[in-house]
Amino acid sequence: MDSFDQILLRELEKGIPLQSHPYSIIGERIGMTGEEVIQRIENLKQAGVIRRVRARINQRSVGIIANALVGWKIPEEETDNAGKALAALPGITHCYQRSIVPGRWEYSLYTVHHGWSHEQVIQEIRMIAEKTGYHDFIILFSTDEYKRTPHTRVDDLDCVI
Repeated sequence: MDSFDQILLRELEKGIPLQSHPYSIIGERIGMTGEEVIQRIENLKQAGVIRRVRARINQRSVGIIANALVGWKIPEEETDNAGKALAALPGITHCYQRSIVPGRWEYSLYTVHHGWSHEQVIQEIRMIAEKTGYHDFIILFSTDEYKRTPHTRVDDLDCVI
């Protein structure tokens, strides 16, 4: 990744213009042609820097009001397999492993769920528990949203900020 890629990534984080030729507009802003922008995006995708280019919706504006983080108590020897199995299920948008605090907080895997209602999300989580056999979990619903941003910025020194 060179300095032009970093400039392009910073520009892409601002959002893609809703125009007929958005990559040409981005290119004009940073001194490239639209074709160069597209090629660099493709190269960054192949390198694994960019996973995908997509639109982000405002969930609450379309009625998705139930957002939950679920902590799962998984035996240590099953964590890797359980994490892969949970991550593969539809309806789970994120799946993470975190360290436990023995005797205080024993949840090692975390999944994120979004739905139209708390009841829908709870039903989905119960179905996952039945399917996987993991019945020891805690559901933490969001109550307020203070910040939600997709930005991961890289500064001029290649430091994530």
